[in-house]
Amino acid sequence: MRQDQLDGLIAFITVAEMKGFTSAGVKLGVSTSAVSQAVRTLEERLGRALFNRTTRSTSLTEDGERYLELVQPAVEQLIAASAEVGRESEYPSGQLRINVPRAGHLIVLQPMLRRFMDKYPDINVEIRVENLLVDIVSQGYDAGIRFGQLVEKDMVAVRVGPLMSTHIICSPDYLERHGVPEHPYDLRDHDCINFRHITTGMLERWEFVRGDEKIDLVVSGRLTVNDSEILVRSALDGLGIANMINGYIEPFVENGRLVRLLTEWSPEIPSLHLYYPDRRRVPAKLRALIDFLRAERDMPVRTGNLVL
Repeated sequence: MRQDQLDGLIAFITVAEMKGFTSAGVKLGVSTSAVSQAVRTLEERLGRALFNRTTRSTSLTEDGERYLELVQPAVEQLIAASAEVGRESEYPSGQLRINVPRAGHLIVLQPMLRRFMDKYPDINVEIRVENLLVDIVSQGYDAGIRFGQLVEKDMVAVRVGPLMSTHIICSPDYLERHGVPEHPYDLRDHDCINFRHITTGMLERWEFVRGDEKIDLVVSGRLTVNDSEILVRSALDGLGIANMINGYIEPFVENGRLVRLLTEWSPEIPSLHLYYPDRRRVPAKLRALIDFLRAERDMPVRTGNLVL
């Protein structure tokens, strides 16, 4: 297909409908000579005369009538498609595919998903929970969510969710049975729930920071998991002490089902980011999600009567 194959079609169809070059120019908002030149170029490209022209009238030739019959439905479909895409910028719609790790779903998407879908009823959301890093472009995702240090540099990244830090948690029942650790090194005498990273297969090391003092521990325990939600549920069930990021555990701490330990030793970690390909125009459905998540991120977080 040549780049100029569609040139002149709108002028041709408009002249046929208006039965004249002057009236077609008025409708299109261009000069009569511009319409005439567009049609003449189309006729030269086709090698056929499309109109019978006299000083008093303009009518389609037999070839012109046949050509109009063939191209008018296709042009109308193109115009309708352009109008549909234009409407999307005002009314975001379509399938929005997101790739996200379990922690990202629990912390970022799950709390706001119903409100987002209520606000945008024409957007269908598909979420794939996957801790492995994937190529979102080749696999057809609109966006992904990962911790900031994992996002490739050729992606546009927007921080979503709260500022992050690690929290040491367990159930009150566990503390009653095993006592309270007063220092990170005390954890070596406790049943800690290990977390194995799917991407590397390594057990997560527990890091602690207090001022200039830093401690890096390999903890031990009878239970090892590879899922954030299972980690928290296991702590709730009194199976041991867990190391979990904030953003999901706050309600359990607030209602007393979990207790935070060693709070002065909690280091900050990179926040979660929504990322997407660097392109000139972001689809309206993705722009709607980005704006919604930014608004959520900037809202105060309420815990009891406190605003954090």
